[in-house]
Amino acid sequence: MSDFDSSVVDGLVNHDSATEHPRPPRREFKARGSFVTRCDNCQLPVLNCLCPYQVKAESHAQVWLLTHPIEHFKPTNTGRLIRDVIMTTQVFTWYRTAPDAQLAALLKDPRYAPFVIFPDDQPDYVDRVVGIEAVHSAKEQAHIPVFIILDGTWRQARRMFRKSAYLDALPVLPLRTERETRYRLRKPASKAHLCTAEVAIELLRQGGDTVAADVLDDYFEVFNDSYAASRLHHKIDPPTAAMRRLAAKQSAGDSESGHPGAHRGA
Repeated sequence: MSDFDSSVVDGLVNHDSATEHPRPPRREFKARGSFVTRCDNCQLPVLNCLCPYQVKAESHAQVWLLTHPIEHFKPTNTGRLIRDVIMTTQVFTWYRTAPDAQLAALLKDPRYAPFVIFPDDQPDYVDRVVGIEAVHSAKEQAHIPVFIILDGTWRQARRMFRKSAYLDALPVLPLRTERETRYRLRKPASKAHLCTAEVAIELLRQGGDTVAADVLDDYFEVFNDSYAASRLHHKIDPPTAAMRRLAAKQSAGDSESGHPGAHRGA
């Protein structure tokens, strides 16, 4: 859940009066840096392309992103980093009145044990709140834990949580961590407000998928550093420690299989 006031782009999304599902915006999202030449694949400025550091990782738990429509158009969105690394990640656009059809079907699939990631700061859903031990219990029962992360600003995430009746039957898993955000591309209201990728990193780590969490953490660090440097028109050279770790993993995967390998989580 990222901290960014999207009021400047309110109104860019049209709504179908019958379904309330957003139609494509009339024009693409424009913001500072929108005219920078970007890599078609990673969407970072070509000065510090992220592609050499993309490493796939496997995890037992899955991440499903329920993404606010406006968030799709922000190049600083970190939800896409999760999809770049964790191969089973799924992304669904949030609709106020009805879920994505594929999401609705997956929520009924008995193979999965979905958890909505949200703070336990209100009394009206206290009976739904569970701890990380519920994730480990799901794994022991041969279910696939799923972290449903509300991908938007904190204001948007709270509205998404409150206005999505199809999530009301799911357990709520608050993220408890001492981690403070390292995200530098948007100004957080608090250091305790982690961006979407950081939330996934901590959940994967606490759920036992430590290798996948470490790969995603390095990838997030490279993204964070590369984007910040590109804003100053600075090329990162020599590579950072996180860059070197990811490049070594990608090289090892290439030599073993002829294409980037997947690193299996614990």
